[in-house]
Amino acid sequence: MITNKVQEYRKKFGLIQEELARALNVTRQTIVAIENNKFNPSLELAFKISKFFNQPIEEIFTYSKEE
Repeated sequence: MITNKVQEYRKKFGLIQEELARALNVTRQTIVAIENNKFNPSLELAFKISKFFNQPIEEIFTYSKEE
């Protein structure tokens, strides 16, 4: 299972979902789905998100093995 801190970082940066979506060239619905752990972004998008927030990818995305 992959979880993330996208919503936490977005709020820290004072952005609404639409602004983050525009910056990453995705839809707002994509951001909503990522934040709600309903969608795992592609590796490329995960790297874009980590670069946007200037954080290592593993700071934003965490993998844990499901039991």
